[in-house]
Amino acid sequence: MIEPKLEVPAELRDLAEKTIDQAEKAFGMFFEAATKSMSSVPGAGTEVSKQALAFTEQNMKSAFEHARKLVHATDLQEAMRIQSDFLRSQFTSAGDHMRQMTGSLMQSGKGKSS
Repeated sequence: MIEPKLEVPAELRDLAEKTIDQAEKAFGMFFEAATKSMSSVPGAGTEVSKQALAFTEQNMKSAFEHARKLVHATDLQEAMRIQSDFLRSQFTSAGDHMRQMTGSLMQSGKGKSS
């Protein structure tokens, strides 16, 4: 069975790329402001909050990269492969983040009980 090509005009792909770039820039500004805001408020949960924000930023960067790859998919099979790869990497990343956050929470708990 021959997979049909995705006939997406170049102008539409360019528009999608520009939209992704603009959204990524806006999120970058948000993360920069949030990081500065957290740095100015010391507290017991600040390190865990910074770590959570860093994980969120990493996930957003992955999502933007995923969107860029999908914009350039030439057929449904490639789009499905890109989606499958993205989901697999996100599950792996989420597990890694949970382990790191759990470790950080346990360390901060040990610091309080000492």
